[in-house]
Amino acid sequence: MFSKENYTWMLLGLVIIAIGMFLMSGGKSNNDPAVFDKDAVYSTTRITIAPILILAGLVIEMVAIFRKPKDKATS
Repeated sequence: MFSKENYTWMLLGLVIIAIGMFLMSGGKSNNDPAVFDKDAVYSTTRITIAPILILAGLVIEMVAIFRKPKDKATS
């Protein structure tokens, strides 16, 4: 049903989605958990770049699924 090229695109999409999820999760915002660090929680990486990467990965997944495999010319 799928060719090797489709699976390669699917793997690429999954990797991009995983990177987006990793960036969205962030890391330790500060040393004291009782103190809210607004700049760390609402950083550009977490609220802009990560969701864009996740959406791009989903688009790549859709392209990989709907892409027709190239037919080999039989001569």
